[in-house]
Amino acid sequence: MSSVVQHLRGQNRYIFTNDGVEVGFTDYQLVDREIHLTHTEIDPALRGTGLGAEMVQAVLDTIHDDTDYRVVAECPFVVAWLRHHPEYQELEQRV
Repeated sequence: MSSVVQHLRGQNRYIFTNDGVEVGFTDYQLVDREIHLTHTEIDPALRGTGLGAEMVQAVLDTIHDDTDYRVVAECPFVVAWLRHHPEYQELEQRV
């Protein structure tokens, strides 16, 4: 399986595709130098398959690689994911 994150800047959204099919998205709001991750969603038929976690990791990797924004997790799924992945804490502490 091939997964890709695409940033739709004009829509404040990252979309997540798997084998060329859009299966999820992450919405955000920019506030100064912070990116507030407000909502994530995976196709209901694919929930429980690990794609949500894969999407969050891919989105955070993209934010890390492409920006210097501080991540503010507002989406409960992202909050929980970050709790289990302390190696990503530096994204929450950037200024």
